[in-house]
Amino acid sequence: MSNNTMHYIEHTEGDMQGGLSLVSGTKPEPGARQVLVKVSAFGINRADLLQRAGHYPAPRGESPVLGLEVCGVIEAVGKEVDNWAPGQRVCAIVAGGGYAEYVAIEADHLIGVPENLSDTEAAGLSEVFLTAYQALKWVGQIKPGDSALIHAGASGVGLAALQLCRLWGVNTATTASSTKKLNVCKAAGAELLINYKEQDFAVELKSVWPGGVNMVLDMVAGDYLNRNLKVLAMDGNLVYLAMLAGRYADQLDMALLLGKRASIRGTTLRNRDNHYKARLVDDFCRDCLAAFADGKLSVPVERVYAVDEVAQAHQQLQANDSCGKIIVDWSL
Repeated sequence: MSNNTMHYIEHTEGDMQGGLSLVSGTKPEPGARQVLVKVSAFGINRADLLQRAGHYPAPRGESPVLGLEVCGVIEAVGKEVDNWAPGQRVCAIVAGGGYAEYVAIEADHLIGVPENLSDTEAAGLSEVFLTAYQALKWVGQIKPGDSALIHAGASGVGLAALQLCRLWGVNTATTASSTKKLNVCKAAGAELLINYKEQDFAVELKSVWPGGVNMVLDMVAGDYLNRNLKVLAMDGNLVYLAMLAGRYADQLDMALLLGKRASIRGTTLRNRDNHYKARLVDDFCRDCLAAFADGKLSVPVERVYAVDEVAQAHQQLQANDSCGKIIVDWSL
C-alpha cells in the first residue's frame, strides 16, 4: 500500500444484515488547524447504527465513513497547530471517519490520553464522557448535592453519567433491564437501582425519594415523558439525548410541566460547530481528565473486537446486549 492510502470500513446504507467491508482509500490531509491521527482503536456507537440504516447522515462537509470517536497517535500536524506534535497519544470525537486507519481531527478537539489508559479504553472515552458531561453540566446544570435519574444506566453514556455524578457528589437513581446491568450501574455509583421490566420507575423512585430528582437524563423517550415529569423536583431539568423507544412521546401533561416549573431540553453533540466542541473539550479536560489518571473515573469497556469482526460488534450493540463500550482494535 502506498504512503497516501489507507484501509477503512465502508458501509452500504440501509443494509443492516451485511454491507460492512474493509476497503482501501486515500489518506486524509490535515487542514491548517487539524492533525492527522493514525488510529489504533475506535468506539462503536448507536449513532453508527443509525447512520448505517440511513437515518443519521454525516453533517455537511464531514466524512461519510462511520465512526465518532478514536484513539491513536499524531502522525502530522497542520501549519497553524503549535500545541500538539507528532508522536503524542490522543483520543477525540470526530463528526465522521472514525472507522479508518487515519483521520484528520481539529486540533482543539484532542484529548491527551492519561498514561494509565490503554488504547482500547481511550477509544471509548470521548463520545460518552463528553456527551454525559455536556448533558449533566452544561444543559442539566447539575451541581453537588443534587439528585439525578439516569435512564439506560448500563449504556456507555449512562455509565459515564453515573461516574460523573459520583465524582461531583450527585445522588443517582438508574434504570436498566436486568440484575446484571444494574450491578454494573451500582459499581459506577448508582444508589437506587430500578429494573424497568419489573418495576414502574416513577412509582419506585417516588416511594424512596418522595422529593423527586433535580434532573432526569433520558436516552429512551417513548412513553417516559410524563413519568419523567412526575419524578422531577420543582424547577427540575429533563434532558433528552436519544429516542431508543421511539420518536413520539406521551401526550404531554401540561399541568405537570407547569406545576413543576420544569424545563425539557433535547441536545446532540455530533452536529455542533467546532467552537462549541472545542469549549466542551476544554471544560471537560479541566474538570475531569485528572480523575482518569487517579482512577476516580474509568472507561467502561464491555468488549474489544478485531476489525474483521466489526459486523459482530454492530450486532451486539443492536441487540442491546452490552454493559458499556464496544471497541474495535486495528491491531487485533
